[in-house]
This record gives sequence, C-alpha cells and structure tokens, in this order.
Amino acid sequence: MAGNVVQDPCLKRPRNRATSPPFEVRRGSPRTSFFYLSKRFQLVAKTSPGEFIRQVRVEGRKVVWPTGKETWVTAVMVFIMTALLALFFFGVDSFFAAIVQFLLGLLG
Repeated sequence: MAGNVVQDPCLKRPRNRATSPPFEVRRGSPRTSFFYLSKRFQLVAKTSPGEFIRQVRVEGRKVVWPTGKETWVTAVMVFIMTALLALFFFGVDSFFAAIVQFLLGLLG
C-alpha cells in the first residue's frame, strides 16, 4: 500500500491515490503553471450518459441558429471569395511560371 502514497508538494502532506478523488480539475491557474499542481482543485461530478444527453439538448436549445437567408448569403460569399482567391493564386502562379521559363530559356 506504500506505493499508492505520494507526496503532494502543494499540500505538504502525503496523499493516498486510492482514497483521493478520481477527477481533479485545476481551475483559475495561469497557463504557465500547467505542469505544476495548484492548491485549488475542483471536483468534477460524474454524470450518467442519459443526463449528459439531456444537458446537451438543453444547451442546444439555447443556440441561436442562422436563418435560411443568412445561410444562403454566407454560402454565396464563401463561393465568391473562393473564386477570387483562385484567380489571385492562378495569376501569381502564372507570373512565377513565366519567370522560371524565362530563366530556363537563358540557360538553354
């Protein structure tokens, strides 16, 4: 049983892995202390799959979904921007291809 006891540097006392809470989540710690134990731990409760699905459905009802018109306008804008970027990169590629052809023509 001695192998389950570890020294927790933050609590300054031994901690038994067998009896400690299984899910400890650090909250409010700066990102720089990612690998260091914090003095504040918050327990995360286990939820059943049915409760999880119920919570997901409740949260899904809170989402403001876009209207059909908003979806259509956004899709058209995506296609327009994609076409413009395709033309731009075609032009840049053609320009560099012409430069390479010119430089290869100087060698041959």
